[in-house]
Amino acid sequence: MSSYTVGIDLGTTNSVVSYFENEIENPEINLLKIKQNIEPGVVEEKEVLPSFLYYPLQSELDADLTEKFAWQKNNWIAGAYARDRGVEVPGNFVSSAKSWLCQNNMNRKEAILPFQSEDCPQKISPFEASIIYLETIAGCWREKMDSDLGEQNIILTIPASFDEEAKKLTEEAATKAGFKNLILLEEPQAALYAWVASQGDNWRNEVEKDDVILVCDIGGGTSDFSLIKVVSEDGNLSLQRTAVGEHILLGGDNMDLALAYHAKAKMEASKKLNASQLRSLWYKARKVKEDILKGKTEKAQFTILGTGLKRLIGGTLKAEFTPEEVQNILVDGFFPNCQFDEHPVEQNNAGIQEIGLPYASDAAITKHLARFIARQIDTPNFSWPSKILFNGGVFNCDKMRSRLLEVINGWLSSVDQENIIPLNHSSLDHAVAKGASYYGCTRAGKGIRIRSGISRSYYIQVASAMPAIPGMPAPQKAFCIAPFGMEEGSEVKLEGKSFALTTGMPASFQFLSSTIRTEDQSGTVLEDWDDEELEETSNMEVTLDRVPDLDNPIPVQLGTKVTETGTLEIFFKHTESERQWQLEYSVRED
Repeated sequence: MSSYTVGIDLGTTNSVVSYFENEIENPEINLLKIKQNIEPGVVEEKEVLPSFLYYPLQSELDADLTEKFAWQKNNWIAGAYARDRGVEVPGNFVSSAKSWLCQNNMNRKEAILPFQSEDCPQKISPFEASIIYLETIAGCWREKMDSDLGEQNIILTIPASFDEEAKKLTEEAATKAGFKNLILLEEPQAALYAWVASQGDNWRNEVEKDDVILVCDIGGGTSDFSLIKVVSEDGNLSLQRTAVGEHILLGGDNMDLALAYHAKAKMEASKKLNASQLRSLWYKARKVKEDILKGKTEKAQFTILGTGLKRLIGGTLKAEFTPEEVQNILVDGFFPNCQFDEHPVEQNNAGIQEIGLPYASDAAITKHLARFIARQIDTPNFSWPSKILFNGGVFNCDKMRSRLLEVINGWLSSVDQENIIPLNHSSLDHAVAKGASYYGCTRAGKGIRIRSGISRSYYIQVASAMPAIPGMPAPQKAFCIAPFGMEEGSEVKLEGKSFALTTGMPASFQFLSSTIRTEDQSGTVLEDWDDEELEETSNMEVTLDRVPDLDNPIPVQLGTKVTETGTLEIFFKHTESERQWQLEYSVRED
């Protein structure tokens, strides 16, 4: 039996772990201090594990450098030393593995990292990088807590915008790392859970019925937006998520590159930089940005070694910025003051382009936010956001928060709405991990749970069993598999009705949905419907595994589950055995 519930924020830039003891009535959420190397042989415990990997040079391996590290796998070193040493040896440095995990244009289990590096003798996949981070955390937990992390209740957070493949790979990586009791939770929801936890019972005094909370989460690799409504149930306030934004690969990584290019421009006043030097600047920019945003330094300094003939040092190149210059570069570049009808400009007209991360083509986060809200206006029961919760390290910067509030309030003023009110936040660096643990409390009935009911009724199309008629396809029926308002995390077994399932050959599964038929229940069968009532949402062409001792068609019963990450899982269970097939379909809307 598990003794702890553990929340893990496996971040693009930093990973954080929180936990509480299950048997305590009013548990305190603690942070796990993660043991890691700062230098070879120098170990410290820190509240964050930088999500970076470094593969030592051959000279370092020959000197048995890796024997001086607390955690490593196949010579890959994770954490603070990897982050700092990787800046000096970028060819052996892996960053943003989480962003690569949602790159759907390539095999995410292929050893492609460090990307486009010809120096590293042993590459790894984004999937393997995720395993290393989780195994590092598990090893630290085992040493510090004297128990197996894999046996605990694990809440692992992911971006709300992760696609289905990235979710599956995250789950698989956790399984490979030994985690047995795993639940995935979206980061914006975790951030709001952290806010509720920090407020205690006072959260109901900070919001009121019909408030709509905009969760604006700008992480190291993605920008995520969610809307959560405050509703009244039997006189008590509760929270219900009403919208989740699309996948936007835009965040702290982009900001680092922007700073690197500004530093490059200053340096090239004296000498032109090559691609390797620019890459080094990009990695250095991450620490410069973090120090500036947290107020840890009075000036931003970039220093790299120049190159000369025969690869000798050709002088040191420097660039300096004041904190105000850095903030202005980031605020004006990523949070420009725009009108509500100004949406991102798509620039995908290149006939051929380099394979890499599918970054957003427009860096203006405010324009992406405008598009997200605009897409919700025509949905049922839309209300303008009245409160905002910031999440992500970039919002440690007062200017970024102030600019975003200024832009949003301009939009609200144009439609005669009151200014949006920011909710007080505690630690932006730890919120997602702490919120994940608090979500574990809610599952045990010890806290306020955010309801995530789906905003449509969903149906699967079923061919009628009728005699063949020349020139006419078999009539179709629509079978309700997930009713309007079905909460995420819940499941339904549709007993009493059997269907014939085709396996071992390509088959088509047509899904439909409705925002009108909100009274239909799971199992409702429709024989006739208007186009306005049901709309086709997806047609899946799949081949389900054939079982040798079962002949088609196979009699099955249906079951459905809506996961915490917005995936509708449809189960086809053989009526005479435990054999089961599964389809997955996203019920999230942009």
